[in-house]
Order: sequence, then structure tokens, then C-alpha cells
Amino acid sequence: MSLKARIAAARDRLSEAGIDRRQAAFDAELLAREALGWDRARLLAWHGDPPPPGFDAAYEPLIARRVRREPVTTIIGRREFMGLEFEVTSEVLSPRPETEFIVEEALACLEPVEGRAPFTLVDVGTGSGCLAICLARALPAARVIATDVSGTALAVAGRNAQRHQVDGRIDFRRVSMLDGITGPLPVIVSNPPYVATGDIRGLSPEVREFEPFVALDGGSDGLWLIRTLLARSAAALEPGGWLIFEFGYGQEDGVREAIAASGLGLVRIREDLQGIPRTAVTRKNRG
Repeated sequence: MSLKARIAAARDRLSEAGIDRRQAAFDAELLAREALGWDRARLLAWHGDPPPPGFDAAYEPLIARRVRREPVTTIIGRREFMGLEFEVTSEVLSPRPETEFIVEEALACLEPVEGRAPFTLVDVGTGSGCLAICLARALPAARVIATDVSGTALAVAGRNAQRHQVDGRIDFRRVSMLDGITGPLPVIVSNPPYVATGDIRGLSPEVREFEPFVALDGGSDGLWLIRTLLARSAAALEPGGWLIFEFGYGQEDGVREAIAASGLGLVRIREDLQGIPRTAVTRKNRG
């Protein structure tokens, strides 16, 4: 059996396990490259040949884990975000492409602030540390505080900060929300839990069974932590300061109401690449 045929057979197994066929083909190839230690160009050049010695012994356990619906990111232990590679474990959410919008929006909002050194920004619920680390790399004058209630998540974030050489400028704290953090702050960013508790059971197995419940559960309507974040941020931000956060599908109306109730002003809501409202940019009144 050629390497190409071996990967095709793995694709069929993944598809039979309930994974979309296009995704199954992508995953089967990616895991093959992981087992081989090859890039895609080398795999395509050799895919008509028999698998090299030891391939099946390395490949089969990876495919077996994916058949059980474990996400590829936790199988290989990494995920790309904003062009950087991050360690990912079952203790943190796997960074999503739409979360990159938070970084983009924060950088746009902070452009006038960047020349005012030093300044502090806060990442609430840092998880893998992807937001805090990307912002620290882009803003050399910034001091970043990154909070999370999970000690194991903070350990992952700390290793990611070391990998990207910004650990000296990020203060990781095991606290809830903004506990112990006094303002005034120019910007707060967050990808908070926003899945309604009753909806978690209906999520894909990759999310429901392999990502931390505490990073998903947003309370009965999914907005409990967002409302808390808004209230706490309204008190901690400086006049003209920014809160930028992510929210879920179908939550735009509730988010707009929560922002209005908090006293912050809604500047804009950004849609993801599928046209789904996803990122809220809010600001504290300068008065």
C-alpha cells in the first residue's frame, strides 16, 4: 500500500467516525506529516511510494485518537495564531481564527496610546495566552496582566510566553476577572466563556469532551460572564479606555443590551469571515 493509499484509508476511518469528509482528508494528511516529520511538499513528492519504516507505528495512534474525536490541535499539541505557534492542551481553548480580530482591534485602538510609555493592558481569561502574547510582542512599551482562574491554563500560557520571549513583560495572575487589578487602564481584552450552560451538551465532541468546561460555560444565557466583565471593566478603564471582547452566535442583541446597561459605549461590532457578529469594541466615555 502506498503512502497516499494509507492516508486515504485513514481519511475514510475519520469520515466514518462522523468527521466532515473534507476535514477528515485534511486531518489525515496533517497527522501523517506529524508522524513522518515531513512538510507538505515532501509528502506530495513521496506519496506514491510505500510508507517508510516505522510509519504505521507512529501514525496509527494519532488516527485512533482522532477517531475518538480528539481535536488535532491537542493531538499534536500546538496551534497557529496570528502567525505564531502556541502550545495547546486540553486545559485551554484552542485559539480560533476569529479571536485574532481582538488583537487587530486592540492594536487599532491603542495606536494613539502606544507612544505613552509605560502603559498596562489586561487580558481577562487568558487561556493559552494567545491574546496577551501577541499584544506584548506588538507593543514593546506595554506591560500586560493576564488573568485566569485555572492554574493549569496559566502554566500553558507561561510556557507560550517563554517560547515567544515576552514572559518578562506579562504578569500572569490566578484570579477571577479583574480581581486585585486597579485602574485606570487604557484597554482590556477578553475571550470570555459565552456558551449557555444548556447548549454545551450539543457542541461537537471535539469541544464538549476535550476543551475545559470552565472556558466554555457562560451561564444560563451565555452572557452572565460578559455582563460581569462589562461592569468590572467600566470601573477599571480610564476615561476613553477600551474593552474589546468576543461573543457567540446569536448573541448580538443581548450583547448590545448588556453594553448599554454597563454604561460603556458600543463603538462597533465586527463580523467574522462567515458574516457572524463576533467581536464587540466598546469604550468608556471621556467625561
